[in-house]
Amino acid sequence: MWTWYKLLIFFYLTTEIWMEKQFVSRRGMNLQAYSTGNFTDLERTRFKRALYKGHYCRTRGCCEDRNDDCVTHFYEANAMCYCDKFCERENSDCCPDYKFFCQGDNLYQKGCLRDGRHYEEGSVIKENCNDCTCSDQQWRCSQQVCLVRPELIENINTRDYGWTAHNYSQFWGMTLEEGYKFRLGTLPPSPTLLSMNEITVTLPSKIDLPEFFISSYKWPGWTHDPLDQKNCAASWAFSTASVAADRIAIQSNGRYTANLSPQNLISCCVRNRHGCKGGSIDKAWWYLRKRGLVSHACYPLFKDQIFNNNGCDMASRSDGRGKRHATKPCPNNIEKSNRIYQCSPPYRVSSNETEIMKEIIQNGPVQAIMQVHEDFFHYKTGIYRHVNSIKDESEKYRNLRTHAVKLTGVRQTSVSNSVYAAPSLRQF
Repeated sequence: MWTWYKLLIFFYLTTEIWMEKQFVSRRGMNLQAYSTGNFTDLERTRFKRALYKGHYCRTRGCCEDRNDDCVTHFYEANAMCYCDKFCERENSDCCPDYKFFCQGDNLYQKGCLRDGRHYEEGSVIKENCNDCTCSDQQWRCSQQVCLVRPELIENINTRDYGWTAHNYSQFWGMTLEEGYKFRLGTLPPSPTLLSMNEITVTLPSKIDLPEFFISSYKWPGWTHDPLDQKNCAASWAFSTASVAADRIAIQSNGRYTANLSPQNLISCCVRNRHGCKGGSIDKAWWYLRKRGLVSHACYPLFKDQIFNNNGCDMASRSDGRGKRHATKPCPNNIEKSNRIYQCSPPYRVSSNETEIMKEIIQNGPVQAIMQVHEDFFHYKTGIYRHVNSIKDESEKYRNLRTHAVKLTGVRQTSVSNSVYAAPSLRQF
């Protein structure tokens, strides 16, 4: 028994010496969060509690009213502090807001809790696209419809709609109205566009239409990946420039494969003065036919499109022989080629999916105008079709929903009646 007591005493002394050395070695730590600048008994006690990491009783043997399971991190003092009756004594080493966390004392209950953190009255936090204000110990949040709707994503992915939805982080914090306002940007088709005669493609009788077709398989290296329009509502420019670039590459048999500049259209198309606030595709094709565009490498996208009114940095003039030439060097001084690309007048394709497939197989990608619903912002894979949301969409968004896209492929059972126009490009 005496040997046991000696071992216990030796263990106690060894532990105390080790802890003292640890404490001394950390004298350089920042102690400004403590109540005094000297190494008081209270500071030593707190430091020891930190070393035990909430296992004081299990290591040292329990003292009255101490509970190892009731512990939290006191970040200001870089220590673990307890939350039990042992705190109710003078020179307590417990949390300074012990009464609020442990006792629920009315003196400390002013404010609100969120995720274990205390906020003062009047504090404002962001919850997705809504602002939440702490008022009378409760969070009061605005009721805007958010672009990212987790319940809508779950509804789509847990049912068999033929496509999967995804939570895109770049949309988090945006309202649905902001999504329509900043991520689309094509005006509804004009009467002139809708009155165009439909043109159909006649393929040789020996050609059987495939079940599905993708342009990049037939013309590898001649079609272009889409550029990210970010929050610039100019799908009218992005889709037009991309379709034109693909068609020029295809009709020139790969001689001209440059991706064309949507920024050239956004900044210089005077008939679409809205820029990143929407535009029409018929005016975009007019500009491409009459004035022409330079490459994306020559005229890259500008930053902060929404807030900056970027003027036109390029112009073109006719040489009198049917060709146009740039009057200035490229805005991007790294790129030397400021070649102007033009096209012949656009034409309208039938909305029949078989005719769309024939057109893409024969001449390349086409442009389409579509009505966007809120679930489309979550689309990831599969064949998209609109899913009625849990809550009805407000009609106030109806005039903001039109979007222009490039169709690079088609499946015979998947295309809706949404194709309005496609270009016929001049061959160089």
